[in-house]
Amino acid sequence: MSVIKGCGYVEEKQDIHVVIITGMSGAGKSVAMRSFEDMGYFCVDNLPPALMMKFIELVEDSRGEMNKIALVMDLRGRDFFDSLVDAIVELGKYKRINPQILFLEANDTTLVRRYKEARRSHPLAPSQAPLNGIKKERSMLEELKGHANLIIDTSQLKPLELREKITNYFLEQTEHNFTLNVMSFGFKHGIPIDADLVFDIRFLPNPHYIDTLRPKTGLEEDVSSYVMRWPETKEFVDKIIDLLVFLLPHYKREGKSQLVVGIGCTGGKHRSVALAEYIGKAFAKEYQTRITHRDIEKGIV
Repeated sequence: MSVIKGCGYVEEKQDIHVVIITGMSGAGKSVAMRSFEDMGYFCVDNLPPALMMKFIELVEDSRGEMNKIALVMDLRGRDFFDSLVDAIVELGKYKRINPQILFLEANDTTLVRRYKEARRSHPLAPSQAPLNGIKKERSMLEELKGHANLIIDTSQLKPLELREKITNYFLEQTEHNFTLNVMSFGFKHGIPIDADLVFDIRFLPNPHYIDTLRPKTGLEEDVSSYVMRWPETKEFVDKIIDLLVFLLPHYKREGKSQLVVGIGCTGGKHRSVALAEYIGKAFAKEYQTRITHRDIEKGIV
């Protein structure tokens, strides 16, 4: 059984951020959706506009478990698409909902080239040249484009550049969109498969060999004090904190929703627990932080 301790600010009644991803077919909506997934949004692809309000009602009933939503809506659901503008206006009436429209476009030459490279037909002209469908789609989307909060022309953008534009814009719209998870563990129980960074602290003096400390854990003051008293511990912690101060803004800017840092000792009961607590608390004021002790109850031989 894992012991989880949460640190940082938790908002009781958060606004619900809803982003509607739409625009020209072939302009990069799939890349956009993956970008929002990486930012921690709950994403739904090709949701019919007629079902949007029902979905939002379910989100409101989730009691804050889903507060960032991205919905991809395009002309694949063209039988329902005419109702999208009306649905967006209706959505704006909800007090706690902050709706935004991301519209992706590209010039005709770029879209034709992308269709040819992908060997796909345009959804509005499946048996005709792609340009026929592109021109028809551009006309149908003209009104919706006028309602967009952000329009991105992807004609000259690589997928990574599009992800950066989306991330830089929408990370400024929400709070607490990045979580630092500091996890203690024991190497004897295996390395965490979901850790992004793993640090081995088995070189530090081990409280296990102190009779009075052996039955305790790194959550207790005397064990923590023993672990932290050594010069090599202090130097190691300073270096790790300095590294994370450098890394975290870069991970956040790239759109990563969380970073899992594993701190491992032999059994996951003493040293790793004490250091995970110390390192996690060092960042709790700046980032939403979770401190997880995976193996604390498994003991150590």
